[in-house]
Amino acid sequence: MKDHTQSAQIMRDAHDEQPAEPRTTAADATAPRRAAARPTGARGVVVVGSGPTGLLLAGDLATAGVPVTVVEKRPHGISNLSRAFVVHARTLEQLDARGLADDLEREGRRLDRLQLFGAFSLSLDTLPSRFNHLLVIPQYEVEKVLVRRAEDAGVRFLYETEVTGLGQDADGVTLTVRRPDGAAAELTAAYVVGTDGMRSVVRTAVGLPFPGRSVIRSVVLADVRLDEEPESVLTAAAVGDAFAFLAPFGDGYYRVIGWHRGRNVRDDEPLDLDEVKEITRLALGRDYGMRDARWMSRFHSDERQAPAYRVGRVFLAGDAAHVHTPAGGQGMNTGLQDAANLGWKLAAVLGGHVDAALLDTYQAERHPVGRAVLRSSGGIVRLAMAKYPWTLALRTGLGAFLSHVGPARRRVLGRITGIGYAYGAPHGSHPLVGRRIADVALRSGRLYEALRGGRFVLIAPRPHAAQGRADRLAVERWADGRSTTVLVRPDGYVAWAAESPDAAAVEAALTTALGAPDDRRLGGGAGQQSAQQLGELGDPGPIEAGERVGLDGEPRPDGLVDQAQSVVGERDLESAPVVRIG
Repeated sequence: MKDHTQSAQIMRDAHDEQPAEPRTTAADATAPRRAAARPTGARGVVVVGSGPTGLLLAGDLATAGVPVTVVEKRPHGISNLSRAFVVHARTLEQLDARGLADDLEREGRRLDRLQLFGAFSLSLDTLPSRFNHLLVIPQYEVEKVLVRRAEDAGVRFLYETEVTGLGQDADGVTLTVRRPDGAAAELTAAYVVGTDGMRSVVRTAVGLPFPGRSVIRSVVLADVRLDEEPESVLTAAAVGDAFAFLAPFGDGYYRVIGWHRGRNVRDDEPLDLDEVKEITRLALGRDYGMRDARWMSRFHSDERQAPAYRVGRVFLAGDAAHVHTPAGGQGMNTGLQDAANLGWKLAAVLGGHVDAALLDTYQAERHPVGRAVLRSSGGIVRLAMAKYPWTLALRTGLGAFLSHVGPARRRVLGRITGIGYAYGAPHGSHPLVGRRIADVALRSGRLYEALRGGRFVLIAPRPHAAQGRADRLAVERWADGRSTTVLVRPDGYVAWAAESPDAAAVEAALTTALGAPDDRRLGGGAGQQSAQQLGELGDPGPIEAGERVGLDGEPRPDGLVDQAQSVVGERDLESAPVVRIG
């Protein structure tokens, strides 16, 4: 048994494409069904935490036929004490690829402008996405659809069950848990994913620090009724030393978030409605007749990120991996995209199609994004709370700059909404590789409908057989006359692309990304080859990744850029010791 150290198994500079999840026919790709768990050779996955990130991940894995258990400390039921209220475009695209977005769109309210700081806001109507808006909807509504999907897919839920210890070796992970009756039990799995929030017991168990600091202290929260309906779906303003934010639950109650620079008290200090009203009046000019508070609390907002998202067979995602201020509404969205990135990779490895080194690319791809989100949300909140003349002048100047300089404005929108991030690609790759692909038209419908099978999608100008890979590959044709052949990962990013390739080149790309066809697989050799190639790729870094997306619309030297932009949818543009917890 060999110890896993924090750095040895995780910081491998790897990245790129790889395989996916099973279904059988093109019709199955768009039809929801309960997936039968298939043999994995190991013992499946345990997800700790049933927030949105854990639910999406569990649903993806179960749909792919991977046995999944979700461990949750809380009792069964959806809490109405939502933390998030905004779903951004890239998250809606990911939900659309699972057939969930339309239901949420019907429940929520659309907002076509994003307010950032002061009076400055950005229009979303030119966003290169089917979802060119914000969706204002409480987090618990998102959780409802994710729970239903996970249950339909066969996920096993263990509520009122607390993780008290964790150990791992080369073959798997053992969790010690306390059951609802207080008895101890053990769960074993091939992999464990901690999606258990800022105070993650999983992160603590594997010995990962959570460096960072508190940015805003003594923030007040209240869920109240209002006698006067606000003019906008979301209301936010900062005046002098006060800031306030209002968002509707849809059940007659509103969430109020407020902060006053002069009131720096402990989180456990009593809070009454009069204090919430006063802060709201200072920031918004009135309190809208607040009454009937059903819940009030104080909290502090931190900026923190784990140095690694993987230790051996244990992964972190969502708030267990990164937390930041609520500015820009990026928290839940970033966690859901972590889950979308990790799920298909775990399914591919457990399916035996590729080498486990593919899992190192989760760190390489998502850690830079988490770092970038900390920077962007932190920048927004600091500008929103600007106090000194020079910081106020900076805020005004930046607002004017973004209003008049299109490329800079598109870059900011790309980062906040999530559509502006790309992953690293091998040197000399086609311009599309590593980039998010838009919801392009296919002969059979839309790309994101084809992605609902949880498989790779090969889009080609000519037919190509998926023989031997039908459980992990759908083949589609362009609706128009494009000559580019594109292989799209299950999370909607381009794995490989080429202009007018021959059949041998396409087959080579499929073997690299998905492994050999099932009738030619010999002991996983193809998967090992693919993982070795992945290991040669580098960490893209957050800034470089955003620049590759080309949201600024600047011309590139490569003559394929115009076609690439039309596809991506841009317009201008061994054992560790068991650790006991508690």
